[in-house]
Amino acid sequence: MINKQPSCQDIFETGLMSVDEAKARIAALITPLSVAETCPVGQSRDRVLAADITAPFNVPPHDNSAVDGFAILSRDIPQQGRKKLAISDTLHAGDNRPCQLLPGHCIRIMTGAKIPSGADTVVMQEHVEQGDDYILIDGQHKTGDNIRRAGEDLRSGEIILPRGKCLTPPDIGLLASIGNGEISVKRKLRVAIASTGNEVFDIGQKPPENGIFDSNRYSLAAALDSPAIEIINLGIIKDDPEILQRQFQQASEYADVIISSGGVSVGEADHTKTALQACGQINFWKLAIKPGRPLAFGRLNQCLFFGLPGNPVAVMVTFYLFVKPALEQKLGIVLPRLAPTLQVKTLENIRKKPGRTEIVRGILQQMENGEWQVKTTGKQGSGILRSMSLANCFIVLEHERGMIKSGEKVTAQPFFGLFSS
Repeated sequence: MINKQPSCQDIFETGLMSVDEAKARIAALITPLSVAETCPVGQSRDRVLAADITAPFNVPPHDNSAVDGFAILSRDIPQQGRKKLAISDTLHAGDNRPCQLLPGHCIRIMTGAKIPSGADTVVMQEHVEQGDDYILIDGQHKTGDNIRRAGEDLRSGEIILPRGKCLTPPDIGLLASIGNGEISVKRKLRVAIASTGNEVFDIGQKPPENGIFDSNRYSLAAALDSPAIEIINLGIIKDDPEILQRQFQQASEYADVIISSGGVSVGEADHTKTALQACGQINFWKLAIKPGRPLAFGRLNQCLFFGLPGNPVAVMVTFYLFVKPALEQKLGIVLPRLAPTLQVKTLENIRKKPGRTEIVRGILQQMENGEWQVKTTGKQGSGILRSMSLANCFIVLEHERGMIKSGEKVTAQPFFGLFSS
């Protein structure tokens, strides 16, 4: 009988680390970036704030009208019937001249205009009857209607954006609204990417019959495309231990993170893990997950290293499950973007045995009755990259879960949350 070695087909191979433990180990080794740089507000989307932003003044700076209408005194609102008020003035947004409202009068006011002295209520123009120089109002109004108070949006001295916030388009508008032209942000995270393997060739080359085009670097570069990240493309590194060590060592002197694909299994030409052991340290390299079992994580000097599997689907799964959260932690992001999960019915049986987490590519759809359902994309081999292209979600099958029958609830993680920058 042949004495079989552990392989990726084994469910109960000893030494396999759970997904949760792997995430915890990665998180424990990460120290967020501390170096900051100045960035123009107009170029700050997806950059990470290095310092709190406080409001330098109230926004709005004064009470102003929320509508086009008429500023009145609330004591002029009739208890019953209607009341005639004389129009004594008109105010537009931006008018700064002093203006006093007298009892029995009203002032025509436009949206955003400063509330005149004495007024405490604004009546919408659609809710009055208007003559040439007067309006008629009824009693269906309350004190304070349609007035935006000073500081209602921002109060002077208030922290409006915290350190560690990854800036969104609304954040940039908020910064512009207080006159900020430049802000302090974390410097860009330097991420080096490489594919390994003698059988791997770049686009534009003509691979031999047994060669393959490199898709992994292109997938990773697209996934990493963000104003907060500087991508260092190391290209394709051949399966030579000395070359791998030299390239990784050189990259570690500048990069914060190295991500390679391939060479982390147990074959004779799988030299990536060996190179990492020779010039750095490995924290773990085998996980109880499918796809993605051979994942090497460790350090080279102060640089984090992720040796992802070579199969394209495994690269994508392990990147979004392990690498992306690590990059967000390294950037010091305090509120990562939401990647929600849904509990939905599966439309088919899914084979699984307890003992490892399985990530299945799925198609999530909403039925006419509003219910969400999911089905797989078909064959789930880790080399079938089209299964990722067809999918719009991951179906996450938990570590201890067994066979799933059609109609059972499963966890679906939509790509719209995961794939956002």
